[in-house]
Amino acid sequence: MVTVRAVTVTPGVPDSLRLVDDWPEPPPEEGAILVEAMAVGICGTDLEIVAGEYGEAPPGQERLVLGHESLGRVLEDPTGTLQPGDLVAGVVRRPDPVPCPNCAVDEWDMCRNGQYTEHGIKGLPGFARDRWRIQPKFAVGLDPALAPVGMLLEPTSVVAKAWDHIERIGARAEWKPQTALITGAGPIGLLAALLATQRGLAVHVLDRNTTGPKPDLARALGATYHTVPVAELDFEPDVVIECTGAPPVLLDAMCKAGPIGIVCLTGVSSGGRHMDFDAGALNRDLVLENNVVFGSVNANRRHWDLAAQSLARADHSWLNSLVTRRVPVSAYAEAYTHTGGDIKTVLEFTA
Repeated sequence: MVTVRAVTVTPGVPDSLRLVDDWPEPPPEEGAILVEAMAVGICGTDLEIVAGEYGEAPPGQERLVLGHESLGRVLEDPTGTLQPGDLVAGVVRRPDPVPCPNCAVDEWDMCRNGQYTEHGIKGLPGFARDRWRIQPKFAVGLDPALAPVGMLLEPTSVVAKAWDHIERIGARAEWKPQTALITGAGPIGLLAALLATQRGLAVHVLDRNTTGPKPDLARALGATYHTVPVAELDFEPDVVIECTGAPPVLLDAMCKAGPIGIVCLTGVSSGGRHMDFDAGALNRDLVLENNVVFGSVNANRRHWDLAAQSLARADHSWLNSLVTRRVPVSAYAEAYTHTGGDIKTVLEFTA
C-alpha cells in the first residue's frame, strides 16, 4: 500500500500533534484531481485544534489531518479542469448533505444548519499531507507567479467575502466610501487592507505593535498605521473591518464608523470577558446614522476566485513579506508553536 506523510491530531486531545509516516494515499473518492502538496499556512484555528479546543475527525476515524490553507501542484486531472503542473488550492468548506437553502445554491459559507464539513477542521482530512485529492468544483487554479505565497489564498478568500458583503450592503443607498479602518495587522487584517487599497480607498491600519514588520507592511500599501486606541482616532471611517476579536477594540470600532457606515466583524472573540459598556449609546448611534454591523466568516467559490484575482494583481514581494517563517515538514512541531513576532507561518512539504 502506498502511503504519505501527514500532520495529524486526535481532536479534543491536547498535545496529540504527530507527523505520521504511513498515512494512506488519498483515495479517488476524495476527488479526481491528485495534488502534490507544496505548503500549508498555519493560523490560529490550527493552534486551537492542536490545543484540543475543537476539531472533528472524519467519520470512523480517530485522527484528523490538519491543514486548511493549502497550496499544491497538480499531478493528474483526468477531468481536464486543470493541467499537470498547475498551481492549485483547495476550497475548505463543503456544503451540507441535506442541503440547506444556501448550500443548495453553492453558498456553503452561509450554511444555516451547521452540517457543513471543512478540510482539516470538521469531518474532512486536511491538506497537510504529501498528496491530496480534490473535486474540480473545489479546486482553484492560481497564477504560476504565486508559487511562493499561494497558501495565502484561503485567508484572502475570507476578506474577499467580507468586501463583497460590505459592497452589497453599501448598495442600499448612494454610497461612495472614501476611508477604511482595519483593526488588527495580522494576516487577515493586512490582506483586508490590501483589498481596500485595490479599491482606491484611503486605508488606516490599527494595531498595538510599534515594532516588527507590521508597521512597514501597512505603510508599504500606502496605508496610515496607528497604535492609539480606536476611540482616539480623529476621523470617522466609512468602512471598518475588525480583525482582532478583542472586545474593547470591536466595541470601539462599532462606535467609530461614520454615518451610513458599515462595520464588518471577522475576528472571533474567546468570550468570558465582561465589560461596562453603554449599549444605549451604541444603539442610538447605529439607528440615527443608519449604520450596519455584521459578522463574516468562511467563503464560497466565487470569493475564492475573487481572492485569486486580487493576489495575482498584488505586489508579490509584499505578499512574500507576510510569510515571516517557513518550516520544513520534518520540523513540523516548530510550525505549530506560536511565536509573538510571526505574521504567517508556513509548513513546507517540498522544501
